[in-house]
Amino acid sequence: MSEEGAKIAVIGLGNAGLPLAAVVADSGIMVMGVDINEERCRLINRGGNPIPEEAGLEELIKRHGGKRLVATPHFEDARGCSTYIVIVPVFVDGGNNPDFSILEKALYSLGKILKKGDLVVLETTFPPGTTEGMVQSRLCESSGLRESDFFLAYSPERIMTGYSLSRLREFPKVIGGRDEESGIVAYQVYKKFISNLHLVSSAKVAEMIKVMEGCYRDVNIALANELFKICQDMGIDFFEAREKANHQFCHIHLPSTGVGGHCIPVYPWFLIKEMEKREHFSNRRLLRTSRDVNDEMIRYWAERILLECMKINKPLSSIKICIKGITFRAGVKEFYHSRNLALARLLMEKGLDAYVYDPLLSELDVQKKGLRYIEPDKADLLFDPFELKFQISKNKRTT
Repeated sequence: MSEEGAKIAVIGLGNAGLPLAAVVADSGIMVMGVDINEERCRLINRGGNPIPEEAGLEELIKRHGGKRLVATPHFEDARGCSTYIVIVPVFVDGGNNPDFSILEKALYSLGKILKKGDLVVLETTFPPGTTEGMVQSRLCESSGLRESDFFLAYSPERIMTGYSLSRLREFPKVIGGRDEESGIVAYQVYKKFISNLHLVSSAKVAEMIKVMEGCYRDVNIALANELFKICQDMGIDFFEAREKANHQFCHIHLPSTGVGGHCIPVYPWFLIKEMEKREHFSNRRLLRTSRDVNDEMIRYWAERILLECMKINKPLSSIKICIKGITFRAGVKEFYHSRNLALARLLMEKGLDAYVYDPLLSELDVQKKGLRYIEPDKADLLFDPFELKFQISKNKRTT
């Protein structure tokens, strides 16, 4: 496919961008995927799938890679496109402030090839107001164009790693423009490959929708974690109570070791920091408390692990403890903000004889994380952070 044949460019071929590019290509549209990872681009163009855990993606990449979907590390190769979808990450720094460095680099490079009449759609999750603020400003600076020379919109990705294709094809997706015309133009383009699409009044509303979802999950997981601890204190089976408490008007989430991943533990900070900047501290109390509750869960589970150790007929310092799973979610080989990984490291910092086993990781993978590997049957105490269950080896329990 020549660059003239490409109609849509997807900037960023990561866990969110590549499934989107594949779905666009599968709808019959020529796609140019841009990613700085040259090896990833070569693999895609050979029909190889760099995200094997993503159900159905391998088939689409095999069918379209190097054909209807061409990957390149060079922005210049996408000059012939008229629509640019940007989906690169925005992380938070050590102070939990949004880090726009990766996005700004992508926008600067995109601006160099942006033409009058082109459409730019952002899918990266960031604070509300970013599209019509920083994004528009950077594109104008880099391209030399005026705001009215190109269309600008926002459509948040609403996928879940491992289920991205089904989410893109079935889950409701929203889109909103910097102005009414941009929204309509973007909607008409996206409707070609997204069936369940809804136009909202502005980019800022679309931005807020995605951040709201993350905040909802974080707050409700914090509630579940707190209720779980209360049940433990009162000798109540949380899971039995939860089963009967949940109905169409009540949904208690599952407790956990905390909240990990690129989304839920990050998005509340966008609003927390904005309210702190405005000195509206009372407007972010619940979000901030929820973040604290969820992050502190590893200390709660470390204490529970110590209590379980007391049931074993060995000196504490010689009890081999195994954490079964250190990724942020079961079945996904990702570690960003993983509280299971943080728990394993906390146990080691406390001087306990702690080890790790993860079915997704080799012994070398574990060692690269600065942890020690052990087979579960070699441990005295096994803790599964995904099931929140303990197992003590046979003949090790005190009488």
